[in-house]
Amino acid sequence: MTEGARGEPGSSAERSFWESWHQVETLNGLETPPARCASGGPHGLRFTLLYHPDLRRVGARATAVAVPGYAVPLSRLEPDFAQPRSHERAPLCDPHVSRKPHLVTWGADESLTITPAGRGQLSVEGEPIDDAHRFSAEALRAGLILQLSKKIVILVHVVTTAPPAPRHGLVGESDALEEVLRSVARVADLQVPVLLRGETGVGKERVAQAIHQASPRAGRPWLAVNMAALAPTTAASELFGHAKGSFTGAHHRHVGLFERAHGGTLFLDEIGDMPMDVQAMLLRALETGTIRPLGEGEERAVDVRIIAATDADLEQAVEQGRFRAPLLHRLQGYTITIPSLRQSREDIPRLLLHFVREELARVGELSRLEPPVDGALPWFPRSLMVRLIQHGWPGNVRQLRNVARQLVISSRGSDVIVIDESLERMLEQAGRTARPPSDAPRLAERRDADASTADPADPPMDREVDEDALLRALRQSHWSIGPAAATLGVSRTALYRRIERSPHVRKAADIPEDELVRCHEACGGDLDAMSARLEVSKRGLTLRLRELRRSGRLRESPPD
Repeated sequence: MTEGARGEPGSSAERSFWESWHQVETLNGLETPPARCASGGPHGLRFTLLYHPDLRRVGARATAVAVPGYAVPLSRLEPDFAQPRSHERAPLCDPHVSRKPHLVTWGADESLTITPAGRGQLSVEGEPIDDAHRFSAEALRAGLILQLSKKIVILVHVVTTAPPAPRHGLVGESDALEEVLRSVARVADLQVPVLLRGETGVGKERVAQAIHQASPRAGRPWLAVNMAALAPTTAASELFGHAKGSFTGAHHRHVGLFERAHGGTLFLDEIGDMPMDVQAMLLRALETGTIRPLGEGEERAVDVRIIAATDADLEQAVEQGRFRAPLLHRLQGYTITIPSLRQSREDIPRLLLHFVREELARVGELSRLEPPVDGALPWFPRSLMVRLIQHGWPGNVRQLRNVARQLVISSRGSDVIVIDESLERMLEQAGRTARPPSDAPRLAERRDADASTADPADPPMDREVDEDALLRALRQSHWSIGPAAATLGVSRTALYRRIERSPHVRKAADIPEDELVRCHEACGGDLDAMSARLEVSKRGLTLRLRELRRSGRLRESPPD
């Protein structure tokens, strides 16, 4: 369908279209039916705000039923974004974003074609695009990160339209988390054991708590133990208890976790580290509903729901004789696989800001996240959010929480967020560990073609210097072109060309006049502070300020 078929902005056809974003219904007046997924439900195209200068809007989204050939407009004025389960809607409303829409077109083969509104206004996965570009279904399933005018960050991805599951205190709105929550709802009221699988730090204990809270056992005992933290010699006693005098040092009867959790739920984390003899005792408890404390002759009946968790390959452990196959089969009454954070990029900004708010509240600086007034710069910059989204997060949610704490403590009392050396080192790994979308090679091929017409004396920048290396060199050189070029081993001309293609670096000439004036006032005219805050070179800044003074649009503050 052509752009003209979409209808003029503000027309009845346009209004009807945008209503469908929120209702997720069949589009009125369109003969082409919406695409359907393998499960039979309609596909939806979702646009999720990963960054907005008003941080309260992070996580807001707009969703449309995917109709092949239909061009979806994305601009300053459309669509309306809303937080999940909220009826308050608003467009982006950022003055830096074009009123003329970028067009996003769903293909019959489930690919996506993105047509930018103009040059230099849109980047996809860190690569600027100036003309229509097609992204494969595989890339779209992974999610595509769009940056609009270097101000707004949006994730475009495919979702299956379905009612949201109960949250049970879990933070996040990604499809991956929704599937976990649906699994929680399916199994919560049953008595079968549940095995939670996932990488370290993904929040397995939180999911186990959600199962308990959604079950008929809610309000009854909830106990958790990490098997890796128990000594092999005491694990059986901790779980099943022991009688007085049953072994040296057993001066009193000890009630084990199974008895204390009677009527409730017992969570066994790191189940793969359970000693083999204790595995046999656990298997019997699961099969018979009874336990025998060490040193006692009689068995005791217990009513306990077991939820176990692991990040280990238990099947391999069975093959190696380190885990009992019958126990694995018992624990797998129902299995829930919890996705890693890099599989849920949509949730990274929401979780991060959730943790940052908690940490700011602890130090009494929650006002840092208030919306900027009179065009002031936000405390949490877009460039940092993009770097965090692109990071691989091997420690998942646990690592993300630690990073939020590190940022807040390092930035206490500062008007700008501070990235300390340890965090900078961690973020430098993002470019080397992040997996680009499947369409990245085609973008790289286009850059190589551009480079073929460059000065032969210049090294092939796009093949040798990635975005992280570029930003690192510019920051280390305080945005001075000469030292940065020397650090990278390229000519100044080549570096200028690379900066032109960067979605993260702007020139002093690109800074809006009002932003420049506000920064000048906030920094008291200090060029070093302005350069660090605006992330541009002092030379370019000096030229812009001289231009503003000549025109009378910048007045120096009177001396104290």
